Amino acid sequence: MRKPIIFLLLVLGSSCVVSLLSAGFDPKPKAFPGASKGITFEVHNYEQKLDHFSYGVQQLTFMQKYLVNIDHWNRTGGPIFFYAGNEGSIELFALNTGFMFEIAPEFGAMVLFAEHRYYGSSIPFGKNGYVHKQYYQYQSSMQALADYVELLAHVRQTYEGAEKSPVIVFGGSYGGMLAAWMRIKYPHVVQGAIAASAPVAQFTGLTPCEKFGQVVTHTFALQGQECVQTIRKSWDAINKMAATAEGRAWLSDAWRLCKPLNSTDDAKNLKSYLSDVWTNLAMADYPYMANFLAPLPAYPVMAVCQPMKFLKDEPKEILLEIFEGLSVYFNYSTTATCLSYESSMPSSLDDNGWFLQSCTEMVMPMCYDGKNDFFEPQAWNLTEFSETCVKKWDVRPEPYKMEQMYGGRNLKYASNIVFSNGLLDPWSSGGVLEDVNESVVSVIIPEGAHHLDLRSSERADPKSVIQARDVHKANILKWISEYSNSV
Repeated sequence: MRKPIIFLLLVLGSSCVVSLLSAGFDPKPKAFPGASKGITFEVHNYEQKLDHFSYGVQQLTFMQKYLVNIDHWNRTGGPIFFYAGNEGSIELFALNTGFMFEIAPEFGAMVLFAEHRYYGSSIPFGKNGYVHKQYYQYQSSMQALADYVELLAHVRQTYEGAEKSPVIVFGGSYGGMLAAWMRIKYPHVVQGAIAASAPVAQFTGLTPCEKFGQVVTHTFALQGQECVQTIRKSWDAINKMAATAEGRAWLSDAWRLCKPLNSTDDAKNLKSYLSDVWTNLAMADYPYMANFLAPLPAYPVMAVCQPMKFLKDEPKEILLEIFEGLSVYFNYSTTATCLSYESSMPSSLDDNGWFLQSCTEMVMPMCYDGKNDFFEPQAWNLTEFSETCVKKWDVRPEPYKMEQMYGGRNLKYASNIVFSNGLLDPWSSGGVLEDVNESVVSVIIPEGAHHLDLRSSERADPKSVIQARDVHKANILKWISEYSNSV
């Protein structure tokens, strides 16, 4: 069973000012477009409650990191633009959410990024947080949302003039889900939500499990069916090579693997890595160089597919083509000496933490048939997945928890949410693709990859993403106006 796909010491009251590009995220091989540019922020840590839903006298706490930029904030009631951090270090999301910084001067906004508990440096119990079962219960979306509400109250009290500032929450991917759910659960705290690439319906019974893989395949098919056919053929080619010691040795050498293939289990791990890479490429198919999931060229799917269009039939020839395309993903920076297939994600994204969440509440079924997609066929088996979770974490998943907590596709009672989805992005399969009511609206970006609309503006941006940002700004203005008229 593959691990689920991901969607990154200060004392209380201390702070420092850090440049985004000096915060440990060096966008090599050069400064990449689409990232937040020339932004500085204050780094703070807040002593956060561990459990918001108990009434014990002795409350445990942990240190939650948050970032603040007040360069353009109007201290007489200017809004707070709040980013609901997701599964990684908060600096990664600040670096890739330039839209918030771009429009802050227009609205006189404070920009605030909050790190999600159990990710980045905001990990209760330190290394023990993922070791002892009694600590797992505190890692949940509900606890994270309550963190954000309490943190906002703290910021309102800390910054003079923020007491009555309207709050607009932003988020992308899981962060987009949190943004939407925060508006649903706490409408008295946040006045509206921009939920980009938020798969709020990627759950059991709400979206067919095969849809995700079909969108990945569609994004590659835009570069020609030859590329799709080559990837589809590669699984059998890998299986044939992995069946013998000689074949494994050849593949290890031809693909410059850091860890040689010594067993069929190693080959399974390699195939899992490949599946994740194709998914990541569809997510990051931006029209310019970017460094979100890996350093990549403009239109990386096109670049990857370029050497994979010759419809070879011999296993070694197929795999040599695959490796040439794969090199765009793992070695665009030209610094890799070998291919490590043990993880397809940057270290700033915590797949360990996400694995735990997917084993409790974030259960997102995915399956592939190899016919309507280019993946190796794999059925969704909740029983098998559940046993994997028990073995790893000693927990069992609750596949209907998120629908019960937040409503799934039943959003007719919600208000003031913009759901934006790029159709190149596989997570759009579980997104809101139609307007729900007058104030819960859908914005479709046909040429958009994963939350492209939240990234900084670039010349290469398609017209559809420019229009999406205009929709965001119009709704933000409307929400702020409605709030101002009500206080």
